[in-house]
Amino acid sequence: MKKQLKIPKFKNEDEEREFWWNLDLSEYFEPSDFERVSFPNLKPTTRSISIRIPEYLLNRIKEKANEINIPYQSLIKEYIKKGLFSS
Repeated sequence: MKKQLKIPKFKNEDEEREFWWNLDLSEYFEPSDFERVSFPNLKPTTRSISIRIPEYLLNRIKEKANEINIPYQSLIKEYIKKGLFSS
């Protein structure tokens, strides 16, 4: 008989991520216990928008994105996130 899985209370996301990353589910479940499921109606968590940006800013963003080898749209999202969540 497999032991019962007890999920602890986590102090933060890093602690929870570490728990799930290192967890071996085979200690708690038999492979035959699992069922295949599908989620056909999942919607993407992002939304496309249109925004006007001065050309010189867009060019600078593209240059910076090219320097660090990421898509420029991803860099714009990071800048927005930093701006919103910085103290």
